[in-house]
Formats: sequence, structure tokens, C-alpha cells
Amino acid sequence: MTDTLHLPDPDRQPEFYADIPTKRLLAWVIDTAVILAMCLVAVVFTLGIGLFIFPALYVVLGFAYRTATIARGSATWGMQVMAIEFRRPDGQLFDLPMAALHTLGYSLSIAVFPAQIASIVMMLSTPRAQGLTDHMLGTVAINRRAGPARR
Repeated sequence: MTDTLHLPDPDRQPEFYADIPTKRLLAWVIDTAVILAMCLVAVVFTLGIGLFIFPALYVVLGFAYRTATIARGSATWGMQVMAIEFRRPDGQLFDLPMAALHTLGYSLSIAVFPAQIASIVMMLSTPRAQGLTDHMLGTVAINRRAGPARR
């Protein structure tokens, strides 16, 4: 795990981590619906051929969606709806390489059931509500501050 000195302290600033596991779950449901909708559109545009490769289509479109949205605003559309965002260990928003690395870690933890369970347990039990990928990269999901848009 990398240094997290630039991230909000969960003991002194608990509001940044309040309800994060629940918000991440709800964001995941929203993002899954968006990815499924994208897959259905792709199936229509491929005249049904996409049905034969639907699992691969879901993985590829999901990876692209998550990486692109996280790189653009440090949050997927579901995370934006839930008012949470990712932060790097230095406290900055994600860039494209970090978004791709985090998405890769997420994809691997989803593909390996014990890693998925470990990630969920970690989100529910660590002070910063970090999942397995977050813990390995030193990243966090935090509640967004109210105010004008960034970037």
C-alpha cells in the first residue's frame, strides 16, 4: 500500500467516508445498468451477432466505460449520481493511467470470487472503506465536496 498522508483522515474527517460502502453499491447498480444498456445497443447494431459474444462484449464495454468515465471525472456515472469520487494517494483526482489500473484491479477482483468477497469485507471494515484494489493502490472513494465543478 502506498502513502495516504494526503487523503482525508477517517478519524478527524469522517464525513468524507460516511456511507461510502452503500453509495458504492448503489453506484455499481447504476453502472451495471448503463453497461447492460450499452451492450443491448451493441447487439442491435450488430444485428444480433453480439448475443453470441455477449459476455466478452460486457467485459470490453464495461472496461472501456469505467476507464473512460473515471479518467474524465474520477468517478463513473453511477458514482457521480451518488456524489462520490476516487482520489489517488496524493489526494488528486484520477488520470487515465490510474483509471485504467484501478479498472483492471476491479475487473480482476470481480473475476475471482474470493477476491470479490475480500474486497467487500474490506470496504465494510476498514477506516477508509477501501476495497482490495483501493488498498493495493492506496486510493479511496470519498464523498464529493459541495461546490463548483472541478477541472
